[in-house]
Amino acid sequence: MSLAGSRDSHEGPPRGRPRSEAVERSIIEGVMKLLEEGVPLGEVSIERVARTAGVGKATIYRRWSGKEALFVDVLRAAEPPDAELPGTSVREDLIVILEHVRRRGLASRSSLILHNVYAQMKSSPKVWNAYHATVIEPRRQIAFEVLRRGQRNGELREDLDVELLNDMFVGPMLVRALLRPDAELPEDLAERIVDALLVGLSPAEP
Repeated sequence: MSLAGSRDSHEGPPRGRPRSEAVERSIIEGVMKLLEEGVPLGEVSIERVARTAGVGKATIYRRWSGKEALFVDVLRAAEPPDAELPGTSVREDLIVILEHVRRRGLASRSSLILHNVYAQMKSSPKVWNAYHATVIEPRRQIAFEVLRRGQRNGELREDLDVELLNDMFVGPMLVRALLRPDAELPEDLAERIVDALLVGLSPAEP
């Protein structure tokens, strides 16, 4: 099971020619180059990207419906890759999910592009909505299914809403990773958070 959402939701209609990974990579790197040069997200137009990447606008539009969808893939390329969930227990899956959040926090601290784009997305509703719909929401749905499976298997209490459960697990890591840039992110943080919460969220012994 992957944390990644499907790209099909923002790619638009089927193309008449095979997709070229090399061309897509040059376009994504063109956007990154502009961001590295300090061009604000709002000023990164399709025309400007096409000139930087050395392609025509039509080449970009054959692959992305607009710059919001393109920006989502740029963020995906800059973020750590999504991980496969082991599917062995709710504990192990939650540790993998939280570890991905931790690694995103580390990447944001070390990558000027990620740090700036995350900050600018807050003032760009279209980009944020595209990122939320195609990246964040699919990740949330996967986490919800992990939690529902834990409730069905008796690993978690059944009387709690899965959205609340998800917030309880992911919230502490988000605070450490993204809201407190000065906070430490030790390698065992995901495991410590999950184990601390499972004590109170596991069903009571008969």
